[in-house]
Formats: sequence, C-alpha cells, structure tokens
Amino acid sequence: MAAPDRVRERPLSPHLQVYRWQVQMVTSILHRGTGIVLALGGLLMVCAFLSLAAGPEQWAHFSAFARSPLGFIILFGWSWSLAYHLINGIRHLVQDAGYGYAIESFVRSSWISVFGSLLLTMLIWVLAMMQRGGA
Repeated sequence: MAAPDRVRERPLSPHLQVYRWQVQMVTSILHRGTGIVLALGGLLMVCAFLSLAAGPEQWAHFSAFARSPLGFIILFGWSWSLAYHLINGIRHLVQDAGYGYAIESFVRSSWISVFGSLLLTMLIWVLAMMQRGGA
C-alpha cells in the first residue's frame, strides 16, 4: 500500500502562554525542580561527610565555606528544597489515596505546600542558629 501524498500535521498542545498561571502549575514545576536541587545537595552532603572523615583541617575548610554568605544561601536553599519536597510529597500521597481532588482542596493544598515549606525551613534555621550561638 502506498503512503498518502499529504502528511497529516499533528495537533499541537496549548503552549504555557495560552494558560493562565495557577498555583497548581507552579507547585508541579517546583516539585520537579526541588528534586533536582536535592540530588545536587546530596553531593554537597557527601563532600561534607568526606571532609569530616578527612580530618580537622579539611572540616575547617568545609565549615568555613558553609558559614560564608554563599554557603549559607546554598544550604538555606537546599533545606527549603527538602522541606518543600517533603510537604508536597505528602500532599501527593494523600491525593494518591483518593483525597483532595476537588479544585478548592487542590488549590488549598498547593498553597499549604508553599507556605508550609517556608515556615518549616524558618523553624529549622531558627533552631539551628539557637544551638551554641549559631549554625
């Protein structure tokens, strides 16, 4: 059988510019992004453990980096990624059990993931800073 002369064009999915941004879209993108950040941060934790095992001098170098402004930003971002991925993952588990699919519940749980992760991150860092005069 001969191939048809004309090629059928495939339908195109609506582009992101067609949709109005919603919190559910943002939380989905953030969940994927924080997963990547957690994987990269895991490598940073391996570096921390290796420097700790290598002795006091190497640990002092790593600790100095962690206490620098750049190190603080990286560790704060990693800890927020962990808090967000945890809370949003629990949200997904609840939805996998069949709950929270009504639009109002879905939007509410999305906002809880965002603000809950910020609150959890701040709580962790306040407690860490209170220990022995600083993190």
